Amino acid sequence: MFAGLASKARPWAVPLALLATLEIYTRTVAAGSDAIAPPSAALVAWFGALRDGSLWQATLFTLGSAALGLLIASLLGIAGGLLLGLSRRVDAGSLLTIELLRPIPSVALIPLAMLVFGFGLRMETSVIAFAAFWPMLILTRAAVRQVEPRLLEVSRVLGLSAWQRSIKIVLPACVPRLFVALRLGVAIALVVAVTVEIAANPHGMGYAMMIAQQGLDPALMLAWLGWIGVVGVVINALALKLQQRVARAMGERP
Repeated sequence: MFAGLASKARPWAVPLALLATLEIYTRTVAAGSDAIAPPSAALVAWFGALRDGSLWQATLFTLGSAALGLLIASLLGIAGGLLLGLSRRVDAGSLLTIELLRPIPSVALIPLAMLVFGFGLRMETSVIAFAAFWPMLILTRAAVRQVEPRLLEVSRVLGLSAWQRSIKIVLPACVPRLFVALRLGVAIALVVAVTVEIAANPHGMGYAMMIAQQGLDPALMLAWLGWIGVVGVVINALALKLQQRVARAMGERP
């Protein structure tokens, strides 16, 4: 029993130690600082944001933007990855274009996105979609290339069209690897969403953190920073659970 509790508590040891160290430091060495606040004060500020509703409003905007951008990136990235993986000719012809566009930092597109879409959801979503598209494309292409060649030979013998081959043969064989791409895309989408809000978009968790910083409220700023981390952990855990359930369902399928 105690061994089980110890194993469950072990992952919390380092975070709790860091929080305790920060609490002691801010109440002794950096007492009264305008730049950093104790974690206990950040927790109080977090409850304040929870009570006035700003926490959920900003969180839902950021998560909605990230989800919409990731959805667009996933649809385009998986479709493009299937095409590149199944066609050597298309893959060779698009290699230069991909290598030219892929290294462009997503935040470098913020000025262009602002000119095209203005402030708001569409601007943020477009930047997120650009950032998450490339890992989805590259990892889907790699997953298609690793499909068992015999499966593709069988599909050709059966006379399946390229569309039928993709839906019935390639995609089911790629599902485990596609979830790896999806988990990476989820992390990228959340990071880029917060970055865009800090840099340009007056909405969401990133903007709320900037407002706290500009208002010289380090406790609230730290509260938002910690909350963003918690949201990221929860989303990653949910994506991992979904991946495990799908893998289990595919393993049980006759």
